[in-house]
Parts: sequence; C-alpha cells; structure tokens
Amino acid sequence: MSTEEIPLAGGNASLGVVRVGATVRKPWTAATPAVIAFTEWVGERGVDVPRPLGRDDRGRQVIEFVPGPLAQGSARLDLDALARVGRLVREIHDAATGFIPPADAEWDLLLPAPGPEADLVCHNDLAPWNLIVGERWTFIDWDGAGPSTRLWDLAYAAQAFTLNDAAEPPDEAATRLAAFVAGYGADDALRAALPRTLGRRAAAMHALLRDAHETGREPWGTMYVEGHGEHWRAATAYVTGHEEIWRSALAAPAAHREDTA
Repeated sequence: MSTEEIPLAGGNASLGVVRVGATVRKPWTAATPAVIAFTEWVGERGVDVPRPLGRDDRGRQVIEFVPGPLAQGSARLDLDALARVGRLVREIHDAATGFIPPADAEWDLLLPAPGPEADLVCHNDLAPWNLIVGERWTFIDWDGAGPSTRLWDLAYAAQAFTLNDAAEPPDEAATRLAAFVAGYGADDALRAALPRTLGRRAAAMHALLRDAHETGREPWGTMYVEGHGEHWRAATAYVTGHEEIWRSALAAPAAHREDTA
C-alpha cells in the first residue's frame, strides 16, 4: 500500500488535504465527529458518500478516496446531467430527514441559513468543485455540513451549477436552472421561494469573502483578493438582476416536471 502523500488542491480551502493510496487525509476538527455521524446516516440511507475510515497515527481524518474528475473543469453538464445532479441533491436532503445530531455536536458553518428555521442538516457546499463525475457521481468535502434548510442549500447548489457564469445569456441559464430544479422535484413552495433566495445566497457568499478580507480571516480573505470576491460580486448582480427570468422558468406547468413520487 502506497504511503506517498499527494496534496489535493481541487478545492478553495484544501490546506492540509492529501491523498494516501485509496484514502484522503485531512485535519481532524471539532466538527469532525458530527460530520462523520451525518455522513454515516445519509450513507446508510442510500446516498453515495466517501466512507469515513477513522483516524491515522497523526490524528488526521481518514476518508475513502473517490476517483474521477470534478464537475468543475470537466465538460459542461448538459440538461440531463443537471437533472441528475438535482436528483442527487434531493436524495441527500431526503436522506438527511430525521437525522438528530449528537448532543455535543459542533459544526463549522460558514453561511448559516437566515432566520431561526434551520431544520435540516445539509452539506452546505453542493457545487461543481465538490462533485466527482466518474464511475460514481459523488459529492465530496462534507466538512462544512451543519444545520440549514432545504431552500438555502438548494439555492446555493442551483446557483453554483446553473447561474455561476455572469456572461451566459439569461434565457440559456434559465433553461439550465429549470432542468436542475425539475431533477430535484421541487414543489410549488420551493419554486416560488427560489428566485429571490438565489440572489440572497450569492450575496451572502460575496459578503462572507469581503468581510473575511477586512478582518483577516483565512483562507477566505486571500480568496477575496485572488478573484473570488469579484466573481461573487458579478454573480450576485447577475442572479438578482434577472430574478424575473428565473421566476418564469420555474413556473413551468407541473406536467413538465420530473416525477419524484
């Protein structure tokens, strides 16, 4: 078995994350026990997640390495693929229902859902930079999991997969958004709430990076000046500026939606 440590730099906050053979090693944090409990819960309910494998002799997390390319940097996902991702997000949310965190659970939440309604533990970073699209389509990097809501988590995922390019013609992006949300099987209440929440979630990400830059919080402060701040500023303007286009796209007749029964 190989013991060579290969740094994994696919994410934006991957300091200390390495591959060792068929495993990934990453720092053990105060949130790790709760994250492991959550991933084991959803895994037992049919969601394909990287299996937690304990700790190594250096105290690091040991997690199954899932081979394959990330969605980010791979071929552009077509409408069928976007619907598949939407279904995967729905599977995660449905599997999370009923999970009761350990009494001593700690979480590493970057952007809590607004208001007091957090009623579902979510991944909180369901995005192309965290989706493996090989033989298995698997979301990785669950370390930011924690209490949130379906709406807040879905808004981030939908924006990240379909509305993250401010140069894309809005009508084309709206078609992609509709495919993703149809795959998820969103009900009328979610569809009605999503257009406004898409913009709020993008704005919250920009504010996080801006505030981190002002306070010196890393790695987010450095990310702000390395282009992420400008990206999320543009994404926020794009998503909020075309809210009515998204609203029209998500008001499609029920007959055109995927059957999730």
